[in-house]
Amino acid sequence: MSPLAIGLLIFAVTLALLATGMPIAFALGATALAFMLVFDGWGSIHFVPETVFAGLNDFTLVSLPMFIIMGAAIASSRAGSDLYEALARWLHRVPGSLVISNIGACALFSALTGSSPATCAAIGKMGIPEMRRRGYDADLATGAIAAGGTLGILIPPSITMILYGIASETSIGRLFIAGVIPGLLLTGLFMAWALFLSWKRGTVLADAGRIYSLREKLELMPKLLPFIAVVVGVVYALYGGIATPSEAAGVGAMLCLLMVVVIYRVWTPEALWHILRDGLRESGMLMLIIGASILFGYMMSSLQVTQSVAEAIGEMQVNRWVVLAAINLLLLVAGMFLPPAAIILMTTPILMPVITAAGFDPIWFGVILTINMELGLITPPVGLNLFVINGITPDVRLPTILKGALPFMGCMVVAILILCVFPGLATWLPARLMG
Repeated sequence: MSPLAIGLLIFAVTLALLATGMPIAFALGATALAFMLVFDGWGSIHFVPETVFAGLNDFTLVSLPMFIIMGAAIASSRAGSDLYEALARWLHRVPGSLVISNIGACALFSALTGSSPATCAAIGKMGIPEMRRRGYDADLATGAIAAGGTLGILIPPSITMILYGIASETSIGRLFIAGVIPGLLLTGLFMAWALFLSWKRGTVLADAGRIYSLREKLELMPKLLPFIAVVVGVVYALYGGIATPSEAAGVGAMLCLLMVVVIYRVWTPEALWHILRDGLRESGMLMLIIGASILFGYMMSSLQVTQSVAEAIGEMQVNRWVVLAAINLLLLVAGMFLPPAAIILMTTPILMPVITAAGFDPIWFGVILTINMELGLITPPVGLNLFVINGITPDVRLPTILKGALPFMGCMVVAILILCVFPGLATWLPARLMG
C-alpha cells in the first residue's frame, strides 16, 4: 500500500473514532498505536514511551498551564462585566455603540483569558440581554458575541499560538507579536460591520437620551488598567527578550491571581481552589492531546505519509496561492468538526514542509491558520461558540445565531485576503521589534 493510500486510511479511521465521541487524545493515540502495530510490527511499541516523553519534555510547555490559570483567574472575577460596562459608557453615542462595546470587551477579555467559550459566556451573559433590551435585533446581538469570542485565539497571549509554535518549531514570542495587528484588524472589521448594520437597520435605542458624565466614564478604569497592564507586560517581556514564554506566563499567572484577590476579593479557599482545579483540568486535557499528537506525528512520519504528501503537493504544477487556498479549505472543513488544538497538532507537521517549499513565511502562516481556526468556532455542525451562545440565550434559536454570525465569518475571510495581499501586517511588527 502506498504512503498516500495509508494516509487516506489514517484520516478515515481518525474521523471515525472522533465521530464516536471518543476523547481527542485517545482517538489520536489509538490510531497511532494501531497503524504502528499493523505496518511496523510489535517492535515499534518500544518507541511509544520514548517518543511521547521526548515530545513533552519541553520547557516551553510550562507556559500552557500558566496561561490557562491566568485565564481562569480572570474568568472567575467580574473583569468581563467591568470591561463591558466601561466601553458601553465611553461609546454610548456611537451608532451601534452597544454592539461595538461588546466586541471591544470580547477582544480585551479574550486577550486576558485566551479562551473563546469563556469570553462568549462572560460577555454574552451581560451583553446579549442588554442589547436586546435596548432595541438590537437578536441575530446581531448573538452573532456579534459569538464572533467576538473567537478573538481570544488570535490576540496575544494565545494558547493556540503556543501550540502552533511548538508544533512548527517557530518562535512563540514572534507569533504573539504577529497576532497583534491582524487581531486589531479583525476587531476593526467586526466593529465596522456592526456599525454599518445598526445604521442600515435604523436601530433606535431604548435609552438614547442617557448621558454619562466624565466621572461615570472614569470610575471603572482603576479596576481595568491593572489587568490590561499585565497583558501588555507579558507581551513586552516576551518580545523584549526579558523573559522566556514560560517565565512570562508564570509571572502573568501570579499577578492575575493577586489582582483577582485584591481588586475583586476572590480570596476564599473555595474560590481559589476552583481556579486551580479548572486550570489543572484544562492543562491535563491539553497535555494528553499534545502527547497523543506527538505519537500520531511520529507514526505518520515513520510510515512516510508526511513526506509523501509534501512531495505530492510540491510536484503539483499549480500556483502557490492555489496550494494555499486548498490548505485553507482543508483547515476550514476540519474546523467544522474538530477543536483548534487538535487540528494544529495533527496538521502542522504535514503542512510545514509544504508551506516552506511554497515560499510562505511560517509566522505569517500561523496567523492565517489561527484566523481559519476562528472560523471553525462559529461554523456548524460543531461550532462551539454557537452552542455556548445558545446555552446563554435559549429563547434564541440556533439558526438565528448562525444568521447573525455569517457576516462576521465574511469579515474573517476578508481579513485572510488582506493578509495575503499585505503579509507585512503580520510580519512587520515581529521583525521590527525582534530583528
